[in-house]
Amino acid sequence: METYTLPLWSVSFQIKELLLADGNSPFAGWFGSLEAVAAAKVRVAVSRMEQGNLSNVEWFRGIGEYKIDWGPGLRIYLAKDGPKIIILIGGGTKKRQQQDIDQAVALWEDYKRRKASIRQGK
Repeated sequence: METYTLPLWSVSFQIKELLLADGNSPFAGWFGSLEAVAAAKVRVAVSRMEQGNLSNVEWFRGIGEYKIDWGPGLRIYLAKDGPKIIILIGGGTKKRQQQDIDQAVALWEDYKRRKASIRQGK
């Protein structure tokens, strides 16, 4: 029987949404506000990330920004939680880019604090 080994560059990720302490998802809130074509563009981008294609992601300040070159310049903010998990933090447009980045960084820092607190049993 022949076996097939995937190449080393073939990496897939599990995609999850960041949940706030109250259980709400900033990404879901943003995604739900998008028009149909924009939502489809975001779905394709998330699917590409899930398949390991992070070529449109720029990493900085502990998070990533996935740029979608369409319409108002859609952005998806994300972070890696270990080697195989991508956490979707939120989204926005080029117009609000700096505000969205600052908010995504703050949400990611809060997530990491909450996760550390759970690990320590607090």
